[in-house]
Amino acid sequence: MLWLGLVAFPLYVMLGATVQSRIEYSTNGPLSLPRSFSLSNYTQDFSSGFGLYFLNTLIVTASVVGIVLLLVPPLAFSIVRSRSRGSVRIFRLFLLGLAIPAQAVIVPMFYVISKAGLYDNLIGVILPTAAFCLPVCALILTGTMRDITGELFEAMAIDGATTRRVFFQLVVPLSRGGLATIVVFSALQAWNGFLFPLVLTQSEETKVLTLGLYNFQTEHGIDIPGLLAAVVLSTVPVLLVYLFARRALVQGLMGVGGK
Repeated sequence: MLWLGLVAFPLYVMLGATVQSRIEYSTNGPLSLPRSFSLSNYTQDFSSGFGLYFLNTLIVTASVVGIVLLLVPPLAFSIVRSRSRGSVRIFRLFLLGLAIPAQAVIVPMFYVISKAGLYDNLIGVILPTAAFCLPVCALILTGTMRDITGELFEAMAIDGATTRRVFFQLVVPLSRGGLATIVVFSALQAWNGFLFPLVLTQSEETKVLTLGLYNFQTEHGIDIPGLLAAVVLSTVPVLLVYLFARRALVQGLMGVGGK
């Protein structure tokens, strides 16, 4: 009960504020019971451009997840099954990316994106975000695929299976936990991304949710009910991703590979 109270109390404060007007919230305080129920904060969020920010963030997130799912599984499979030095070097190169923070390369990244003509473009946000997700995702999925026993690969080889068939019929199904983990991880990184959108975009048409939350701060104060309503709306997609992938996500974090 204590844990339930600790979790429920912040949710009550946040959700209670979203159904109050700004005047009512400032007058009664954040802990008061709402005296009226109104969804005006949510409608005002969309009328002030929140819908466009939401769509841009959704595009960035879906694209980053798509790039990760396209590149990481074949890469992890080749690292696990290949015995060549080249694959080992590639894996070490990816591990090197774990030691490089985004803040350390944001200036050269800005020049590269600008020279490529991608400044103030969602593609200029998608590519570096996906690049910084790849090392962690490769590490997670490589560990998951290594849990697949060699006897299963030998059985597939005896059956005459090609490498493509082994990958899609054996490795991918047994890597559900790792795949769910990298999907949730990359989705969270893209959805909550702030540094790359801040530096690499400028116009309202390319603004994402994390930047759009600044609109609720003015020279006269902060519209807390409107801000919290935007926060609630922005957390719903990530919560849905977690609810649908939670079982495979837990398995992936435990390193059992979804077997």
